[in-house]
Amino acid sequence: MIAPNATPGPVVGRDLPHDSAHGHVTGGSVYLDDEPIAPGEVFVVTVGSPVAHGRLTGIDLDAALALPDVVGAYTHRDLAHNRLGPIVTDEPLLAEDELMYVGQPVVVLAVRRESAIRAAKAAVVLHVEPLDPVLTITEACNRGTFIGEPRKIEHGDLAAGFAAADEIIEGTFRCGGQDHFYLESQAARVVPGERTAAGTRTLTVHSSTQHPTEVQRDVAHLLGIGQHEVSCVTTRMGGGFGGKESQATHPAVFAALVALRTGRIARLALSKDDDMHLTGKRHPFENQYRIGVTRDGRITAVEATLISDGGAYADLSPAVLARAMTHLDNAYFLPAAHITGLVARTNLPPNTAFRGFGGPQGAATMECAMEEIAQRLGLDPLDVRRRNLYDPADPARNTTPYGQPVGRHALPELFDRLAESAEYAARRAEITRFNAASRTALRGLSLTGVKFGISFNTTFLNQASALVHLYLDGTVQVSTGATEMGQGVNTKMIQLAADGLGQSPDRILELPTSTERSPNARSTAASSAADLNGGAVLDACRILRERLAPVAVEVLGAAADPATLVFAADRVTDPAQPDRVLLFDELVRAAYLRRVDLGARGFFSTPKLSWDAASGTGRPFRYFTTAAACSEVEIDRFTGDLTVLRTDILMDIGRPINPTIDRGQLVGGFVQGLGWLTTEELRYSDHGVLLSHSPTTYKIPGVGDLPAQFSADWLVDPATDSGVTGSKAVGEPPLLTAISVWTAVKDALRAVSGSEPATLRAPATGEEILSRLTHYADRVTLPAPRRPAASVPVFHR
Repeated sequence: MIAPNATPGPVVGRDLPHDSAHGHVTGGSVYLDDEPIAPGEVFVVTVGSPVAHGRLTGIDLDAALALPDVVGAYTHRDLAHNRLGPIVTDEPLLAEDELMYVGQPVVVLAVRRESAIRAAKAAVVLHVEPLDPVLTITEACNRGTFIGEPRKIEHGDLAAGFAAADEIIEGTFRCGGQDHFYLESQAARVVPGERTAAGTRTLTVHSSTQHPTEVQRDVAHLLGIGQHEVSCVTTRMGGGFGGKESQATHPAVFAALVALRTGRIARLALSKDDDMHLTGKRHPFENQYRIGVTRDGRITAVEATLISDGGAYADLSPAVLARAMTHLDNAYFLPAAHITGLVARTNLPPNTAFRGFGGPQGAATMECAMEEIAQRLGLDPLDVRRRNLYDPADPARNTTPYGQPVGRHALPELFDRLAESAEYAARRAEITRFNAASRTALRGLSLTGVKFGISFNTTFLNQASALVHLYLDGTVQVSTGATEMGQGVNTKMIQLAADGLGQSPDRILELPTSTERSPNARSTAASSAADLNGGAVLDACRILRERLAPVAVEVLGAAADPATLVFAADRVTDPAQPDRVLLFDELVRAAYLRRVDLGARGFFSTPKLSWDAASGTGRPFRYFTTAAACSEVEIDRFTGDLTVLRTDILMDIGRPINPTIDRGQLVGGFVQGLGWLTTEELRYSDHGVLLSHSPTTYKIPGVGDLPAQFSADWLVDPATDSGVTGSKAVGEPPLLTAISVWTAVKDALRAVSGSEPATLRAPATGEEILSRLTHYADRVTLPAPRRPAASVPVFHR
């Protein structure tokens, strides 16, 4: 007897559709601002600083409160506490006396009608004394304005390493920030509940957040109520990319303040313009390096200083810097290294988490240096990279600067296989010929590596719980702390639970993330959501199987050990008696009649992790996802216009839970990295006002920016034991494959820069490329124009 809808074989590894796919394409998926406006609901907005740096000397709310549509106006005095921050509680939710960036919230308004918002904001008068702002990393360094203390990672004998070098290469990698540009801007909707015995109200916060627990915690703390009086629910986000890890808290608290004070439902949904003005970005970095190398390009020593732009307050900057420092090596062994990191304080919105969390800025620095080493020594950059790769066969060349063994990995295989499949050698020769002959264009080619650590840098964050409930019809509900932002984590949880219980995936539902079901959960970040929450789901399923197995033995009348029973295809069987079958729903009802608990909480914590931030040593990552990427580009000699001709990517993803979803992550990550490195430029005025604050002025990649020829593939490693069920994380690592495009531009410029390493900032916009071409123009001798064939008439004017 086989259960209806049962599908034989494991569910993990199948291409199941995204659980929200139908809703997304039909318009059925509901986001926060799609919720109908309830009677009495109010709109929440903020009035912010008009200057990048200043002293707030007074606030006049009388005119605003006199408007009939203004329900309330609130300042920092209406909060129980006014400091928040995920690492250091240094940021005021509402400015008190010093203004630190343009748009920094000062006043919260509750308005009855959306059409009345503009007039309400205009009626608020802020009295401000302007001060001189700091707007760049250079200015911050000159003035000595930093966040926190310098950090260091030291390994090996640096002096001996430089003494052994034949050449010393010095350089600077500069990269700009990047806006998250999620489709759904920051949003929150807070529903007040009944009054509690303490006289306050319960609050249900519906938030577009990657971290419901942090929203719950900060709402409770800043409003002076208990965490037990606040619930945070996240059904889905229209994108997050790190921008809703810590910064979704602010709009949630603003709305919660209004809901608590007025007793009305309160809604805050930022416009794209306001979102871009007010929220932090990917951290810009200025990274200086000094590298010793032998004549054949082998690195002997690295000394580097990484300086990030943290913005006005700490936010997640210390952790982002730490990951940048632990990814400076990228895919390459450094015999001796001294890495220093600092966070500059500027008068811009606090920068925050972004896909890769500092890792891309660190890895791109080393890839930039690889190009310059090759140019200085007259070598092919691929040869330089290949000679410096981590070597899984040699423990002496397979340990990071912070002391973690890289372990089993496929970097040499990835490089060799991709170089062959992408026809690197033949294309390199053809590009050399092309650049020598073309008067109008230059081409470049680059094959780069990726080694991305998977886990939160901070050890205690690597934990998760899950609830799995069985119902009497055999269906299942799963609850975890993972939040769905389009990356498909809910689908993966369903697949894991399906195999964990032997159920069909269509009989399993992943519930919206809620602090009521998943208390004290970590943010969905660090590419660890599937690993952590999936481990907890499997643990809960194990507990349930252990409870159900004795009941199954009893019902089947089998004498077998309960541990030998097989849960699969919506049924339970005893291998010793294959003709005896028990449907899963029948087993659940039988267990219920015997008073067996049909709900279980699972828990998972990542093993063998350690990290000492003070010494810069330890094992911060459970494993590494590795990849190689090869890109070819063409740039117009006269305009700087960039065309990506071809990109090939090969990544080791272990045993994927859902190959199609992972392919989407692989391709999407590359495209987002392409934007950071080539098109997405943040421009600010001299007064700290963001100028590129909409799709008209901030250019995310379009179809025309993608490689004309694009291949994304992976190695499947059946022996890996890295992540949950042997899978490897693919959320952040693919973004680093786009570095190959930026280094290909740098390679193209090599044709005109002579012996000097080609300087290039990121993003490599058309303007940046043209400025480099102009800089090298006096060193370039264009090839002679081709003479027309004798049979072709030549006309003269």
